[in-house]
Formats: sequence, C-alpha cells, structure tokens
Amino acid sequence: MADDNADAPVAVCFFVKIDDANLGSFDSCDGLGLEVVMETREEGGQNGMVWQLPTRIKWSNVKLTRPVSPDTQKVLQYFSKYASGFKRQTAVIEARTLDGKAVTKWSLSGVLPVKWSGPQLGMDSNKIAMETLELSHQGFLNAAG
Repeated sequence: MADDNADAPVAVCFFVKIDDANLGSFDSCDGLGLEVVMETREEGGQNGMVWQLPTRIKWSNVKLTRPVSPDTQKVLQYFSKYASGFKRQTAVIEARTLDGKAVTKWSLSGVLPVKWSGPQLGMDSNKIAMETLELSHQGFLNAAG
C-alpha cells in the first residue's frame, strides 16, 4: 500500500492576496477553520438524551505572521485604504513549499483587516522582528470562487 503522505510538504509559506493587493508571503497561518454552534434542547420525558441542534457557523479570524521585510510596506499600504471607510473584500491564501510549488489554497469572502502588530524593538533583544496581520472573514468560497 502506498503512503499518501510520502509527498506531503514539510515546510510551507503562505502567499496572501486580498483583491488587487498582493501582501507577500507569511511564515505562519493560524485560524483557518470554522465551528458549528450547537444549541441543546432537553425534551420533557426523555431523560436519556439531549437534542443537539446546529444554529450557525462561526468563522475564526486568520492570523498571519512573518519577519519584518520590504513586504511590510504592502500591508501598511493595504491598511491605509481603510482610512475613509471599510469595504469587505476577497482574499486568497495559498500554501506553497519553500521551492514555490503550490500545495493548496483557501479563498475567503467578506474579508476585513482586524489588527496589525509590528515588531517589538529594543537594543537588549536579539529576537527577530516579527509582524502579525489578523483578518476576519465571512466564510470560505468554493474552489471555483
């Protein structure tokens, strides 16, 4: 039997594009997921069970992190467009191997920027200067989306 994971990528980076804004690559992507919110109902006379009813879907925010680079300016330019108001957009996050081969991608609808965190700088710190971009969204688009 062949191992389906034999060609699975070991290391990936995440390329992010929001409508016409290419924000570059990020080292980590956290929060691609959803949760079905369940409501419980107890029925009189049925002591052995509780009904679990799906009510809605909650989409978690996506957090993208990378070392500060020239692409940091792209994120700041992207945020500057929102000074006059917010408009929901579509984002594509593409996972690629370190040699640039596409692994998979996620298309998100109704994207809004939630937060950008720049590096914590200090002369006494030898840590890599990192930035984090957080995006909210209203769901995944289908593959043709």
